[in-house]
Amino acid sequence: MHLEIIVPLLMGCALLWWIGHGMGWTKRLIVVAITLVVIVAILLVERAVQ
Repeated sequence: MHLEIIVPLLMGCALLWWIGHGMGWTKRLIVVAITLVVIVAILLVERAVQ
């Protein structure tokens, strides 16, 4: 994996961890799943454009 992929993923995970302190595990897992889907969609769109 390239740094351009790893760094945003790590930053996103850190942000989700920080925001997720007030959430239960179910809501936290839903937010993580949605975030991962959005990241994968963006990566697919970027690769399709190139």
